[in-house]
Amino acid sequence: MTLAVSVMGLSIAAAMLALILVSLRRREPVVPESDMTEALQDRLWQIAESEERYRVLVEATTEAVVQRDGQGRITFASAGFAALLGMKPLELIGSTLSPQVIERGASEQRADGVRVVEERLVPVDGLPRWFSFIEMPVSGSVDGPNWLRAGQDVTARVEAARVLDEAKSRAEAANVAKSRFLATVSHELRTPLNGILGMADLLLDTRLDPEQRTYVEAFRTSGKALLGLVDGILDFSRIEAGRLDLAAEPFDVAALVEGVVELLAPRAQDKGLEIALDIADDLAALRVGDADRVRQILVNLAGNAIKFTQAGGVGVSLARSGEGQGEGLVLTVEDTGPGIPEERIPILFEEFEQGDDSASHEGTGLGLAITRRLVERMNGTIEARSTVGRGSTFRVMLPLPAAEGAMSPETSSSETPSLAPRKVLIVAASPYQAPFLARRLSRSGAAAVVVNSAEAGLDALSGVAFDALIADRSLGDAAVRRLAAEAARSGVRCSLILLSPFDRREFGAPNAAGFDSYLIKPVRARSLFDRLLEPRPAPTRSPADATAKTGTSQPGPRQPAPVKTTPGKTGSNQTAARGRRVLLAEDNPINALLATKALERLGAQVIHARDGLEALAAAEGQGPFDLALIDIRMPGLDGLETARRIRAREAETGATPLHLVALTANTGREDVDAASAAGFDGFLPKPLNLRALPALLDRRQEEAA
Repeated sequence: MTLAVSVMGLSIAAAMLALILVSLRRREPVVPESDMTEALQDRLWQIAESEERYRVLVEATTEAVVQRDGQGRITFASAGFAALLGMKPLELIGSTLSPQVIERGASEQRADGVRVVEERLVPVDGLPRWFSFIEMPVSGSVDGPNWLRAGQDVTARVEAARVLDEAKSRAEAANVAKSRFLATVSHELRTPLNGILGMADLLLDTRLDPEQRTYVEAFRTSGKALLGLVDGILDFSRIEAGRLDLAAEPFDVAALVEGVVELLAPRAQDKGLEIALDIADDLAALRVGDADRVRQILVNLAGNAIKFTQAGGVGVSLARSGEGQGEGLVLTVEDTGPGIPEERIPILFEEFEQGDDSASHEGTGLGLAITRRLVERMNGTIEARSTVGRGSTFRVMLPLPAAEGAMSPETSSSETPSLAPRKVLIVAASPYQAPFLARRLSRSGAAAVVVNSAEAGLDALSGVAFDALIADRSLGDAAVRRLAAEAARSGVRCSLILLSPFDRREFGAPNAAGFDSYLIKPVRARSLFDRLLEPRPAPTRSPADATAKTGTSQPGPRQPAPVKTTPGKTGSNQTAARGRRVLLAEDNPINALLATKALERLGAQVIHARDGLEALAAAEGQGPFDLALIDIRMPGLDGLETARRIRAREAETGATPLHLVALTANTGREDVDAASAAGFDGFLPKPLNLRALPALLDRRQEEAA
């Protein structure tokens, strides 16, 4: 537009000069003719100088300028535009020539009528170049408005942007390919691991001498370690590929945390550690979120604490944070481990990092990285505090809202049993279980006293009238028996012994040692209240008998501790499953052998199909079956399509639905959802947990009954 104004200005100046000359000719000369000529020359020189300055300015800022009339004819062209066509500016006047456009890029139409467009042109030298043009209308002639077009070479910018986009696309494609590769490799690793771990379990159920049993347990332990690494890699690959979808379903967070702590208890107690749990009274336990991922976060944090702690224990706390719409959860995991150097805490949650930079630790260092990403995906935060030589604390805050119909914090607190004004003595050399019990009792109105030795406990009993005694067996059998005897002499109404799951059979009947009952570590709150509010001494019963009669026993872990089984161990399960017919569709011969032998040991009759087509034929020609275990990934007809066809046939014939359970090494949520959508009733991940089969067969028997 500025160029057009300049051209118009020059035209007006020339016209004015012409008028001045005509006027001077009509008048009588008032000045000498030589002076007038000199003044006119000065004026023309000034105009030429101004025009040159403007031309230099335009050419310095704009490489190609062209102006056309309403018919598309060139009325002005800069040297840069003419060079694109290999011509001179004056040669273009009146022509409609234009460089060849081979590609058009971004285009923008502004409100003031100005248009910005990017075009790739082919100049006379044949080397394509990108130009960014600004087009605007200017005052024209009778043929319509003229159009001024000014452009600049932006080849370097456009090509740099394209190179960057291409590099980004290649990186994203490579990342997705890497993640798919890792997922595929992880699946293929889980398949042979299923055979290794499953056969180890079967072998441990045979007659082995102590040396052989040690060897079998060693390679089973190694297999489980490898399985943990595979699972970590698979989770990390899902997160990297952006394939991690979070569920938003109601779940009981208190029950979830209790289950995880009890699941990890045998691992901790194998190392001589304690693990304890404290859940706040004012917590609304029913929350909306992804229960599986919350469980994974806790397993990673508490599992790491057990792994790196050599003495003492691990404490897990669950409380609420915030109020109203901002209410959430606070999950805290503490340990008495070696601690983490302060300078390493900022990088602790990065990939492949450990608590220190030594090479003495096992694992990939992905656990905390995965945990951080899961927490961030839930819009939560995670932080770590540590003191070298004293332990570490990890704190996770998750904004999980309370589910509709969940009990309010006030209601939860009001339903907690009151123990006021009881006095309870806790005798335990315990970093977490004893303080957590005291905290729990205090919130219920009781006065709790904690001492860490049998001698201190005896002194306390002799000086204060207590209503209850809780003594930890880890103090020693002789010490706890003395405490029980002193409590009886002092009139204590309820004496409880703290036992680990491994202590139950070894310790014998609590009554024989002078105790009224027992509590299993980690202690659940409801078991604590049951014991203190309704003590039921039974001198002639063992702990197992007391459990059966009262029904108020401390619930055991959801997954039993590893035990050394014997050949006759599964006799009761054989009776329960005898005569059950199971269809097994599995293409891998080792996995098929493993599942077949495990089911046959339970008394089931197994019909094996090597692919989906054989499974369909067996279901139609050799039925009915009580249960079908179908591998998802089979050649030919896969497990998902097999399930769909079985369900379609049942719908057509009105047959009783067959209980279908999917077997797969892919354990992502999308895999579970796909199995459910195909018609499966259950989902068993590989490596196959043989201990899950008896319960599965028992469930089918109950449904049939």
